[in-house]
Amino acid sequence: MKALILVGGLGTRLRPLTINTPKAMLPVLNRPFMAHVVENLTQHGITEIIFTRGHLAGQMESYFNESYSSGIEFAFVDEAQPLGTAGGIKNCQSYLGNEAFFVLNGDVYANIDLTSMLRFHKEKGALATIALTPVANPSAFGLVETETDGRIRRFVEKPLPEEVTTDMINAGCYILEPEVLEFIKPATNVSIEKETFQLFLKDKQPFFGWSDRTSYWIDIGSCDKYIQLVADMLSGRCTCSTAPPPGVHLGEGTVVEPSARIEGHVVIGRHCRIGAGAEITGPAVIGDNCLTGDGAVISASILWDGCQVAGGSSVLDSVVAEKCCLSPGSRVSGSILADGVYVPSGAFLGNCRIWPGTIITN
Repeated sequence: MKALILVGGLGTRLRPLTINTPKAMLPVLNRPFMAHVVENLTQHGITEIIFTRGHLAGQMESYFNESYSSGIEFAFVDEAQPLGTAGGIKNCQSYLGNEAFFVLNGDVYANIDLTSMLRFHKEKGALATIALTPVANPSAFGLVETETDGRIRRFVEKPLPEEVTTDMINAGCYILEPEVLEFIKPATNVSIEKETFQLFLKDKQPFFGWSDRTSYWIDIGSCDKYIQLVADMLSGRCTCSTAPPPGVHLGEGTVVEPSARIEGHVVIGRHCRIGAGAEITGPAVIGDNCLTGDGAVISASILWDGCQVAGGSSVLDSVVAEKCCLSPGSRVSGSILADGVYVPSGAFLGNCRIWPGTIITN
């Protein structure tokens, strides 16, 4: 079976992390975010995956073509102009074949039981099926009302509190029959959520919602949600085959000095050094080839590959992207540092976002 993943967005809410790295390639436990999504798909019999090519797509294409040598096929499809969600699906029509296929929003991670969802779809004889997931505040999203048999009754976008009739929202995962493509105009910017789905309701098509109240679901479109996904995977709240069990995990060739202290749920990559007296408190992830100096402190943070955190410096509640350098005695708290940021000795960065290659001055 095939899956189409919509990854064409710019990742604007994740800036500055997505200036040099597409959101699909943000490291999650030292693997690209999209690798976790792909792994879940393969566990449900998906053998062909199509990506809508977007911002910095060359990084994705290189990674997946090199990392998956057999058993799964990848295709990358360009959009000459922005086509929206439905238009992007229509643009991939020649790759989709004549059978039902999955469509996933590239911002979402969910360990949905796709096998059960597909069974439901077939039993209902549906033209389209949407996965539905509960949220505490549907007013921030838009709720989906269904009949007792799962048939979709209506969508209510960002309802007022008094208008909330259900806590179920669109999870950004669909099963579509190939006939759906006939509802979408070619080479046109069309939203499947706001336009195509409304056509199904108007024409009384067999259009169903598959409710899933047990699976993990998160939209990582913001830095806060990206950090939350990493923490949830570390703690085991988000269970998936690509996450290690809760605890401390060290990569190959990593050296930890005896007086260093590592507590909580922590993943440290390959060929790192954790200096004498250093303190690392989870949830925390440190990428490959990182140096944590003597007495340095890292807590509740994510460090990408090649970072240097010099002795006596600290990183708290932050994301530090590739090849950043924190000089001795510097402090970073509640901040997002993009690639190649230099922080001088004694400097303090609090609650800020720093663009790639920035050299901070005292």
